Amino acid sequence: MPDITTFILIAVILAALGIATLVAALLGRTDSVSVDAAIVKRFRSKLRVWWTMVAIFVIGSLIHRIGLVVLFSMVSFWALREFISMTPTRRGDHRTLFWIFFIFTPLQYILIGLGDDYYPFYSIMIPVYASLFIPARAAIAGDAKRFLERCAKIQAGLLVCVYSLSHAPALLDLQLVRTGGEAWKGSNVNLLMFFVLIAQLSLTLERVWSNVAGKHVIAPEINASRTWEGVLGSMMSTGIIAALLRWATPFFWWEALLMGVVVTAMASMGTLTMSAIKRDRGVTDTGTLVQGHAGVLDQIDNICFAAPIFYHVTRFFFT
Repeated sequence: MPDITTFILIAVILAALGIATLVAALLGRTDSVSVDAAIVKRFRSKLRVWWTMVAIFVIGSLIHRIGLVVLFSMVSFWALREFISMTPTRRGDHRTLFWIFFIFTPLQYILIGLGDDYYPFYSIMIPVYASLFIPARAAIAGDAKRFLERCAKIQAGLLVCVYSLSHAPALLDLQLVRTGGEAWKGSNVNLLMFFVLIAQLSLTLERVWSNVAGKHVIAPEINASRTWEGVLGSMMSTGIIAALLRWATPFFWWEALLMGVVVTAMASMGTLTMSAIKRDRGVTDTGTLVQGHAGVLDQIDNICFAAPIFYHVTRFFFT
């Protein structure tokens, strides 16, 4: 359940968003040639998405943990829908997709909601049982055209949008301790908020560093704006911010810094991977979350890739 630290953390996030919104409003009114109007417009659009996401997340954080699990299950469902929509499906896939959307996705989050005692089940259900079920069910449909491609697409969508993301609410059930074995007295809601915050900040800071100091593009044919300097700069600055927010976590400052670095690295990989998928499918965005902006999956691809790593590192070292 939330504690006083949770409300302090929410206040910090809202204050930061408020300052960013004020800056965006002032930049939008200036006529200076040094200010790129297109960048300001994208920044303001991004802020609208952040406000929406924060409002939903804060409401979820202030209710029972089941509320957060349900919230993440809805986000997974929406993201999976966007992922599948990027690639046309055949009639033979429809019943397989029914199982994916209405059986395996809810079941994964039901197991998460039942608590950490069910970790042996939700940790393998999708990567083992669902991955075996998908090609078998598709084969029963009798459609062999692009069979491997179709099955791989469905498996990838389920793995990224459902299995990986479900590790975020799973943080709520960990019995956390500090280094040395002392039980942590804080709320796991704080740890979840800490993770989501630094994952989202890492993407923004990577863009800032790429614009300021970016020279070496990682993969020009996939995303021409992502640079090695941006990733390294984001790892450094996100790590420092994570260290400053250690009071909301069971980590010491250097542990929080390392967590920030790890989350940034995985978040960057997730965004680059999703860019490769979108280039392959010939689309710019996975969908539309806010008018004029990208879809849900575009907003959480970094979280999807970072969530299982953050969860398992925390589980291994801090429980």
